[in-house]
Amino acid sequence: MKKNFVIIFWSLYMFFFAIPFPMVMYYAINSEFDVNTLKDKNPWLGLSIVLISLILWVILLIGYFRKWILQILITKRNLEHIKTTGVAREAKILNAVKISRPKAKHDTYDLELLFRNLADAEITHKTIITDVKPHERRFEAGKKISLILDRDMKESPYFIIATTKASINITSLFFRILMWFIVVAAVLGYYCYSYQTESYGWGWRFMSFGHPLIVCPAVLLFYRYFLRFILAKLTGVNSDSMLIKFKGVKTWAKLIKASQTGTYINEQPMIRFELEYTDNRHQVHKCSLKKVIGLLDLDLTKQEQIEIFYLEENPKQIAFAGDLNAIV
Repeated sequence: MKKNFVIIFWSLYMFFFAIPFPMVMYYAINSEFDVNTLKDKNPWLGLSIVLISLILWVILLIGYFRKWILQILITKRNLEHIKTTGVAREAKILNAVKISRPKAKHDTYDLELLFRNLADAEITHKTIITDVKPHERRFEAGKKISLILDRDMKESPYFIIATTKASINITSLFFRILMWFIVVAAVLGYYCYSYQTESYGWGWRFMSFGHPLIVCPAVLLFYRYFLRFILAKLTGVNSDSMLIKFKGVKTWAKLIKASQTGTYINEQPMIRFELEYTDNRHQVHKCSLKKVIGLLDLDLTKQEQIEIFYLEENPKQIAFAGDLNAIV
């Protein structure tokens, strides 16, 4: 409950600075705007700014369309693909925590699973499961469930429960499509409103880089890529780490050297590890890996060997086993 409140609060906070705040500032500054100055402005500059704003809005709206609508269809297709072409695995439930509300329609569990990846290496992974058959008590610690892993590992989901059935909620999809069209209509309507109230017969000369039509999409796009970057840094989850986790081979690497890079994140040093390991083809590889180490975990730099995962098709791509087991 507290987590949901925090997410809602920060979402509203960011929305305020992306949409209402730029508008309030713009119209407050331009409340005493001298219309006579429009004739002296370069019309091509105004049109160029309009074109830039259109490009930003198109990029933003395409992203929303993919996330709100297309992703549902892509996920359904991926689920069906995994079920028909995936690799079967048996997973043991190490831990199961019920996270659904008391009066929820279905029970939801946060599971920690132990199973073998595509390279037959043992890994642990956390996932959230909605149980539509609670009377069967399938998701309890100590029990086993059947999984199907994605052979390609191109995008999420990387595995599914064997009994998963892919379907689309038509009502939800309809409202998502409706919401997307409302956003598109609002953007187009604001272009028309701005032109009618600010052009004064001089076309798009009133457009500037401080106009909400260009500031709003720029801020929203900044949020999108900045948050993606921050989440990847904080969680360590990206396409490469998930690929190594689910397709990587586990082995022990010899620690040759550990040295500070001079970078600190939250007052914790980033360490460069120089490692050497032998793959399953008896080839020796030397690789380096950077990792932010907590002050209480500095003993890792003194170990003679560290357990790692590496990709068989790209032995230079490695990750610490402990880091991979921590990501979800």
